[in-house]
Amino acid sequence: MIKNRWTVDGRRWTEKIKDRFPVKSGMSTGAQEHRSTNKRHVFGYRKPKEGFTLIELMLVVIIIGALVAMVMPRLTGRGEQARNAAAKADIQANLSTALKLYELDNGNFPSTDEGLNALLHKPSSALNWYGPYLEKKPLDPWGREYQYKSPGEHRPDYDLYSLGKDGVVSEDDVTNWE
Repeated sequence: MIKNRWTVDGRRWTEKIKDRFPVKSGMSTGAQEHRSTNKRHVFGYRKPKEGFTLIELMLVVIIIGALVAMVMPRLTGRGEQARNAAAKADIQANLSTALKLYELDNGNFPSTDEGLNALLHKPSSALNWYGPYLEKKPLDPWGREYQYKSPGEHRPDYDLYSLGKDGVVSEDDVTNWE
């Protein structure tokens, strides 16, 4: 809606615009009003261009790239830390509790040969087996079986550990003895 504004010579602003841009045949007065409400350009009245310039788009891409460069280093090591924490929790809470329940029922821990499968299926050596002590076969966060030895080399009762990311005995193993 055009407001009643006055120009320097005392004529209404809309009248001055209508004089400058006369209504052409076939053009409605609404279209003429629309033409007259556009912002003034340096060389006369023009419709403002729509869209983004190349510079604006490049600035947005640069800003997004800078944000990614700042955030990505913080997120890259988190996946491996989460896997290590999950393996440690599994060893210290879930599997050790199941092994202790097995030991309470049977008087000893499963042998190395029986392994953690003794927590799922009754071994022949178990007399008072009231399992299963686990719902499914225990796998570490890397998809491999946990390693079990009884009696243990590092502890008198049992050693329970995950081979970690590399899958071989090394410094990245998650153990129950440290």
